[in-house]
Amino acid sequence: MTDAPAPTGTAAPHAVWSNEADARPGTPLLVLLHGYGSHEHDLMGLVPELPGEFSVASLRAPQPVQLGYQWFPLSGDLSFSAERVAEAVEPVAAWLRERAAEHPSITLLGFSQGMAMATSLARRLPGEIAAVVGLSGFVVPGEHPSFADDRLREQPLRMFWGRDPQDPVIPPHLVDATAEWMLGHADVMKVQYTGVGHGISPQELRHVGEYLTHVVLGE
Repeated sequence: MTDAPAPTGTAAPHAVWSNEADARPGTPLLVLLHGYGSHEHDLMGLVPELPGEFSVASLRAPQPVQLGYQWFPLSGDLSFSAERVAEAVEPVAAWLRERAAEHPSITLLGFSQGMAMATSLARRLPGEIAAVVGLSGFVVPGEHPSFADDRLREQPLRMFWGRDPQDPVIPPHLVDATAEWMLGHADVMKVQYTGVGHGISPQELRHVGEYLTHVVLGE
């Protein structure tokens, strides 16, 4: 695992990588987006269980909160501003577009708040994201001028959505809004897991690896 240099400005996200820079060109890119209050090293523990063909980059959210970082502000009831989400998406979208020349595909994996970021990035960059893996998270409800949902209605986003129906963190109205959005915008594989809560189980991780292998890598 390698650390990219810390950005000199606020625009570029800080990333840690699974491999060295000279090994990345020509490989499919998998970008990890952590949850609220976490950090860029958290999801890197998943990498050994994921297909080795990917170069994996894990990004740090820009705003310090608690003992980690957040992508956009959340209130205690998980309410948030769609405008703040759209603002958070822009620097990451620019970073992804800079990486695109080196990689044949870009896939996003987001956990919890990171799933909201991953799906929002796909809505901002329709046709540029190979697939999204969303775990124990949600999609931002409604539409926003910076989201090209009309494009995704024409060419649905490939998605894996894993969650525990008893997840104590994500409120039911966000789960319902996520399911409703996916009906018109995503070609989604939905899998529910019991006893996981707000987390990721070994079985779920195996399913994610299989999904990435068959859907993104086409093997």
